Amino acid sequence: MVLNYIWIGLVLVAVAVGCVQFFAYGQTDIFTQILNSTFSSAKTGFEISLGLTGVLTLWLGIMKIGERGGIVQGFSRAVAPFFSRIFPEVPKGHPAFGSMFMNISANMLGLDNAATPMGLKAMQELQEINPHKEKASNAMIMFLVLNTSGLTLIPVSVMVYRAQLGAANPTDVFLPIMLATYFSTLAGLVSVCIAQRINIFDKVIMGTVVCLTLIVGGLLYVANRLPEPTLVKWSSVLSSVILLAVICCFIITAMVKKVNVYDAFIDGAKDGFKTAVGIIPYLIAILVAVGMFRASGAMDLLIRALAVFFGWIGLNTDFVPALPTALMKPLSGSGARGLMVDAMTQYGADSFVGRLVSILQASTDTTFYILAVYFGYVGIKESRYAVVCGLIADLAGIIAAICIGYIFFY
Repeated sequence: MVLNYIWIGLVLVAVAVGCVQFFAYGQTDIFTQILNSTFSSAKTGFEISLGLTGVLTLWLGIMKIGERGGIVQGFSRAVAPFFSRIFPEVPKGHPAFGSMFMNISANMLGLDNAATPMGLKAMQELQEINPHKEKASNAMIMFLVLNTSGLTLIPVSVMVYRAQLGAANPTDVFLPIMLATYFSTLAGLVSVCIAQRINIFDKVIMGTVVCLTLIVGGLLYVANRLPEPTLVKWSSVLSSVILLAVICCFIITAMVKKVNVYDAFIDGAKDGFKTAVGIIPYLIAILVAVGMFRASGAMDLLIRALAVFFGWIGLNTDFVPALPTALMKPLSGSGARGLMVDAMTQYGADSFVGRLVSILQASTDTTFYILAVYFGYVGIKESRYAVVCGLIADLAGIIAAICIGYIFFY
């Protein structure tokens, strides 16, 4: 229901702003731009889904090997003490625990292509135990919010863009990004716990949060002492090694248990194309609404209004040129990426704005994209409070990114 209102709101605001542009300012081509954005957004949605087909086929096949070899169940048992507290409705030892853990781990390592199939697999497993098939369960909402909060330990893609755009030290945003995403994830976890009346002071939950804080702090310390070339090199190597280790571990364990690895892979891979096709309508729907909103000039008007507001209350407004990236990120990852590149090109990769957009780009994830894809895949029509909690995590990430940007680079 919430997504329905958001979709309608984006479209109606886009049309209303277009009418103002046409009648008040004589911008005769505005409706053509809005109309063209619907076609280009629909094409983009199809291309994204088509591009996911191969990756989904690969990883759903690998997940099936892990499932039959018992590795996924092993992951489930490993994370059960913490996950059983924040996912109390999921039965002990359920394979969804393993799929969720692998999805979150892949996101933390910046392995987006591997994370999506694992996330869809987890959502499908959660749907199997969902008593109301068209309404998001508490476990689905918790998983989606943790997913959209975008906890990232190795933001390789952002560092690559900064290097391509001439940053003197592309990795100087590594620590700020890690801190910003941590605050985003923490805010998302706490907001869902409050909504679901989960005791956040439970010793297992608090112990896990403290341990994660210590790990993040240790990584920050090590990363701060490594020279730039070494950090970039080992970040990339670490991601690749971990991913290959997971694949090899799945295959070897399955072989030891005398599982037919090839047949298991084929059985899992068959779902790849069906999954990619299934998400096309939901993906195109949200991308078309976002494209219209942006093409109408509504996003630009919003940014100018925010600049006036922040100036009026006496805040430093040097961060305002970076806000388009922050506001676009929950709506469209590719749109936010384009705005990030545009800002770094205009202001310089090593400018305050250039560094801030890099932090903002990696501080949260594409909430509406993930919600449309994950919930659409399993037929969820009522998202309940998932959007609200996801946006709370996004807002926390944005505020943290701006504050950290000022601390580090202003």
